[in-house]
Amino acid sequence: MVSAPGGRPPEPVYRPVLAARRGELEALTHLDDTAVGLLAPILDVTSDDPGTPEALGRLPAGILPAVDASALPDGPEHDPVRWGVPLVPVIGLAESDRRLAAHGAAARAWAGRAVVRLRTGPDRAGPDATTAAAERVWRSTGLVPEQCDLLLDAGDVCCPADVRLAEPRVRRAAQWARRHAWRSVTVAAGGMPPTLSRLPTDEPVRLDRYDWSLWQRLADLRLGYGDYGVGCAVRGADAPGDRLPTLRWAADGAWWVYRWARRGGRGDERLADLCRTLVSAPHWPAAGAGFSWGDHEVLRRARRGAGAGSEASWIAWSTSHHLAHVLATLARPDREQRGGSWWADQDAPAWGRAGRPQRGGESRRAG
Repeated sequence: MVSAPGGRPPEPVYRPVLAARRGELEALTHLDDTAVGLLAPILDVTSDDPGTPEALGRLPAGILPAVDASALPDGPEHDPVRWGVPLVPVIGLAESDRRLAAHGAAARAWAGRAVVRLRTGPDRAGPDATTAAAERVWRSTGLVPEQCDLLLDAGDVCCPADVRLAEPRVRRAAQWARRHAWRSVTVAAGGMPPTLSRLPTDEPVRLDRYDWSLWQRLADLRLGYGDYGVGCAVRGADAPGDRLPTLRWAADGAWWVYRWARRGGRGDERLADLCRTLVSAPHWPAAGAGFSWGDHEVLRRARRGAGAGSEASWIAWSTSHHLAHVLATLARPDREQRGGSWWADQDAPAWGRAGRPQRGGESRRAG
């Protein structure tokens, strides 16, 4: 876990942005205690997720999810503060005054903090306009920058051209962010294509993780890391699959996508064949079934010890492995310290609200 200066509690090193669907939420329920302390999930809730409050109540006790309900209608009945479960509100820069007040109430009710989500594509504006929007958020919610984690959401990056386009946008946003005393700053992007139906079947297909590539190119900014798990960054664009057994297995810098269409047997036999192929591949983790709950479930199917599952199951297993893989990669001792908190660089100047170095070695975060 990343240590924070000044005796503050350590910060999570990974903030995945996940759809609040059954598969992703099930993966979160199977996190071990170590992973729980390193993970701060951000959940995108839509009107297609009616069971979200109950599902959040089943998450491990150490997880306090951040919830983005901006896709829900702007009415009091949809305010997360009414859900009765601990959460951190996610705030957009263009929220209504009514919703901002509700976000402030949610922040005060639970964690005393919020996530401010700045989309580096749609929210592009000059630094002064962005500051005005952020100040409106703080004024309407009753929060201050030190109570807010900033998420720089680069959106969809599915090819090298997307990465080249996103990088300067994130750099401009990060430069603006140094004007203010944020609790932390994270960049998130999604590299999974919206559909996999055009990929070959019955063989593993390698897809580059361009979200990871983007973060590596931004290493000098010392931003926290986030991604969209194994889902597409454009919510709603990742249309339901073609119902072929499909797994999306993270490895270093890539996903290996398995879509199995082999006929001549029941669905559980087809999935068993897929899983046997995966567990014999070079990118199967050395720890095997002990690497994550998802790896354990795959090995059970490879040995024909369980049924074929469903699309939600395949997403759950893939997400479970993905979360474990990212955390293991970020924890490698030989890596550059790219996943540190906004204040992790002790030699860098501390930045105050005016964008100028603070004097006397003061912390860049108040309190």
